[in-house]
Amino acid sequence: MRKLLNTIYVTTPESYLTRDGENLVVKIDKETKFRMPFSNIEGIVCFGYMGASPSLMGKCADENISLSFMTPSGRYLASVHGKTHGSVFLRKKQYQVADDLEFCLDFSKNIIAAKLYNSHFLLNRSIRDNREKCDVEKLEIISSQIGDAANNVFEMHNKDELRGFEGAQAKAYFSVFDDMLLQQKGDFIFTDRSKRPPLDYINCMLSYLYTILSFEIASALETVGLDPQVGFMHELRSGRSSLALDIEEELRTYLVDRLVISMINLKQISKKDFFKKEGGAIMFTDDGKKKILNAWQERKREIVKHPYIEEKIEIGLIPYVQAQLLARHLRGDIDEYPAFTCK
Repeated sequence: MRKLLNTIYVTTPESYLTRDGENLVVKIDKETKFRMPFSNIEGIVCFGYMGASPSLMGKCADENISLSFMTPSGRYLASVHGKTHGSVFLRKKQYQVADDLEFCLDFSKNIIAAKLYNSHFLLNRSIRDNREKCDVEKLEIISSQIGDAANNVFEMHNKDELRGFEGAQAKAYFSVFDDMLLQQKGDFIFTDRSKRPPLDYINCMLSYLYTILSFEIASALETVGLDPQVGFMHELRSGRSSLALDIEEELRTYLVDRLVISMINLKQISKKDFFKKEGGAIMFTDDGKKKILNAWQERKREIVKHPYIEEKIEIGLIPYVQAQLLARHLRGDIDEYPAFTCK
């Protein structure tokens, strides 16, 4: 099994990334602030505008270290990619089945069924752990609805019908998201999803982590030889990692939503970690950004037994395992793609 290495998040906008031999070096005003051997690094995400040296970018490409650049607010700018990995025949198969409507529909059903099951699981977990503190009846109604919907997904006849069905369940799920928050309820209020821009603290946290998760999935897909931009559920769009967004659907609840709820309930983050821009968008302060990224890194190091391969792995390796399983499915080694579900 692949070893989970470090993902380096550079959050200071004035940082410049460079290379010193076999080490990543981060400098601010020409002064070295951070150094780490490339052998310990899996990915680098830089939230700033100063950039990186050509030598560093070349090293990352050679060593298959993902390097992504984002604005300080978390908007994607660009990535550095090295040589294409894996068999050309695997990507050829991927491109072929992307035009197969039956394959895409079956794949999408598996993804959405897993997403709904994981939402159902998280709601039930909140009921079980906080029965005396939450609105049990309200959560049970929505949990039961989403649980039934996870089974009914397979009755959908096309992707448009599936999207509408999934959208209705997502709306139901987020209608009780606020009920899973037990602390800081006066500050962390959630009514509905607002993405571009996020208009409250919770949407800021969700959107930020969803973006990071999509990059990590894209990196995992490239590692096993798949093209992140050619998906089977999300429509193709120039510059969009559609396949990464496909896989993200099944992992959002388990990897992101659960972490956001825990951070708020454990008071690991507060309203002081955010600020409001003139247009109404909510953004992280520098301290807030560090808190959520540290929590993300700690979450990735937790151990879980993967429900399909039945091995204990670090949570951060789940995107890589799912990418491997998809590659095996495309090669014909397994009959269907086993989307990730909580146990």
